[in-house]
Amino acid sequence: MTSTGYKMPPYLKALTVMIFIIVLVFFLIVGKSLLVPLFMGGFFAILFTPLAMWLESKKVPRILSCVISLLMMTALVGGLLTFVISNVASFTKDFDNVSGRITEYAREFDDWTQETFAYDAALRDKANTDYLKNILTENSSSISDFALKTVGSMTGLVLIPVFMFFFLLYRDHLTQVIIQIYRDKDPELVKMRITSLRKVILNYIVGVVKVMGILAILNITAFSILGIKHAVFFGTLGAILNIIPYVGPFFGAMLPMVYSFLTKDSLFYPAGVLVSYQIIQMIEGNILTPKIVGGNVNLNAFITFLGLIIGGTIWGVAGMILVIPMMAILREIFDLSDATRPFALLLGEEKVENQNSEEEQEAEEVENENEK
Repeated sequence: MTSTGYKMPPYLKALTVMIFIIVLVFFLIVGKSLLVPLFMGGFFAILFTPLAMWLESKKVPRILSCVISLLMMTALVGGLLTFVISNVASFTKDFDNVSGRITEYAREFDDWTQETFAYDAALRDKANTDYLKNILTENSSSISDFALKTVGSMTGLVLIPVFMFFFLLYRDHLTQVIIQIYRDKDPELVKMRITSLRKVILNYIVGVVKVMGILAILNITAFSILGIKHAVFFGTLGAILNIIPYVGPFFGAMLPMVYSFLTKDSLFYPAGVLVSYQIIQMIEGNILTPKIVGGNVNLNAFITFLGLIIGGTIWGVAGMILVIPMMAILREIFDLSDATRPFALLLGEEKVENQNSEEEQEAEEVENENEK
């Protein structure tokens, strides 16, 4: 006589899933100050793992290789932040004549509405130029705190290199932990999937950095031709913001457009910025990203867009940056088990998932042959 286990009714399963999602979101919100530096440290560790492995292959002790990688990351991020802050600090000087220019634009708009529609909008009287100038000045100085707000606090800024160091130092130990979790699988197969996952995330990060570099060159060239001041800063910042899909390019275009609108004497310049940025984005979307980044993360467009909204709502800018590689990691982890493979199918592209299923079948065949 066989005993049958208790089967949970469908409505209880749905309720369990909803409770799990609520608890997970609550955990992500409450633990933001710790989780954001933890994940950022993990991604920096993945980015600098090849350097650490190369140093260790040259007989450099692991601790020393981790320290060298940490110093290089600190120098790279510190140099980038210094570049951004130093350029933003000079914006206030360029806004000396903003109030008068806004008044002039308001008067021209009133004249146009009067001649075209015989209606006086009286925008020149409604435009509080001193207030607008103060907003521009205050926001320009507050951008220097962007990195601090992204990671949540000064403590988070300090924790990122600490987590990165420990991830690099104990990367083999973490691999053994995952192998023990999936001990019903072939250890070599699990290790191969972990290595593949690390390469996927590394290729994604390196590909994004390459695209950012090319975009920075194109942006700087276009803005320099148009005669936009701070072309290097706007071009570099637009390339960095491109790491946030959908939303980043919008702000990357708006900043130089607003700046040229307020500091130049013609609408040709903001229009030129918009046109050049659209052309560059077309090149990026149709040539650069497909060729360089490709399908490394293998996430479908709907999940990517939904993840950006959820990540931005929970963790702000940091969530929008981290959500795509995080979902790529989850997709690979879900694909390790038959019970969670439907979730991997939900996150990924159908064509890619079919290919992964074939690869999984081949791996299982190899495993069976080894057992024989």
